[in-house]
Amino acid sequence: MGRKIGGAALLLLSALMLLGFARSGASIGSPTTLFAVLITVVLPAAGGVALLRGALGGNSRARMQQLRQQTIDAEILRLAMARQGKLTAVEVASALALPESEARSSLDSLVTREVADLDVTDEGVLVYSFHEARYFDGNSGGKLLGG
Repeated sequence: MGRKIGGAALLLLSALMLLGFARSGASIGSPTTLFAVLITVVLPAAGGVALLRGALGGNSRARMQQLRQQTIDAEILRLAMARQGKLTAVEVASALALPESEARSSLDSLVTREVADLDVTDEGVLVYSFHEARYFDGNSGGKLLGG
């Protein structure tokens, strides 16, 4: 809300300053006048537009959700490397302090993107296998074994 008010105030200030310059009869060709117009009209207008664009964009919430999901995916992959490439939703939920449904959804998304495969044990437990993670040593910070 503050961004909207600030943006509107800057645009109003810019419009009033432009009106003042138009009524002043100052020569627009003068470098001093051009500099004054730049500082008092153009800069506040640009600031107002930037504030309004940020406030009205609404993209920040979607962007934050996207960043959160990328962080969860990265943590799942890190966990998979530490556990020889096999994870269950319960393990992920416990390690990352997520609801099990959200952990399962993130794991299923990784399966859809073909980052992981889904296996079922003889006991009926769903195990997510990360084949690439098997080639990493979980204690070496992501270095290849033997490399």
